[in-house]
Amino acid sequence: MAGIIRTEGLRKVYAVGKERVVALNNISIEVEKGEFCCIVGQSGSGKSTLLNQLAGLEKPTRGKVIIGGHELSAMNENELARFRQAHLGFIFQSYNLLPTMTAAENVALPLMFKGVDKRTRIRRARQELKTMGLLGRAGHLPTEMSGGQQQRVGIARAFVTRPKIIFADEPTGNLDSATSKQVLHRMLTLSKEEGITFVMVTHEPSLAACADRIITILDGKVQSDVVQAEDVKQKARDALMADSKTDTPAEPVAARPAAAPA
Repeated sequence: MAGIIRTEGLRKVYAVGKERVVALNNISIEVEKGEFCCIVGQSGSGKSTLLNQLAGLEKPTRGKVIIGGHELSAMNENELARFRQAHLGFIFQSYNLLPTMTAAENVALPLMFKGVDKRTRIRRARQELKTMGLLGRAGHLPTEMSGGQQQRVGIARAFVTRPKIIFADEPTGNLDSATSKQVLHRMLTLSKEEGITFVMVTHEPSLAACADRIITILDGKVQSDVVQAEDVKQKARDALMADSKTDTPAEPVAARPAAAPA
């Protein structure tokens, strides 16, 4: 494997009134292509700030972020926007689904920005929803789905463009334990099948234990960077599957039909 994400001496300082808060201090890490990497740490440790730096959502005070040979920290905002659109996917804790769009329309949205025609967008969106076990919810609005179903729609939206890297910030933070495990299992499976590099911030040790790499952040510094042995992570994944329960969809409420192709 070859490193696809790399940081060099990454530092981020925020001005809070007259104070200067060091959120990240000399972070140098590397994530290999195709790895499922978890970033863990206590609240306020800097893990979400690190994720934002890696994803090009914030500029570093000093240091470099390099993805696939491209230095994000040297790009302007327009260049960053184009790079994210072309190469990156995102899964958010709050789902970030548009409330007036059906599940299929939400998943299809990133394809619209890539210039994909409507017929193809909806077809590919429905394929992704089928993969997530949600084809029957393609015509539902977010308010007509459970939290776990909405998050799986968010995952389908992140995967629909087949990005090289997906960043996820506490994607299971608003879910119950059983649904969290289902969602992580879906992400692990899709990541492995598609060879996508995954970087996820989580506060749940049982979920992080399933990762290929675990980076622990403390007070803005890397406390540990561990590549897990195959048997160790497989044991954690087997335990995850054993504890998971089938997500039983709620009865549909005033479901809308999926958008018709143009």
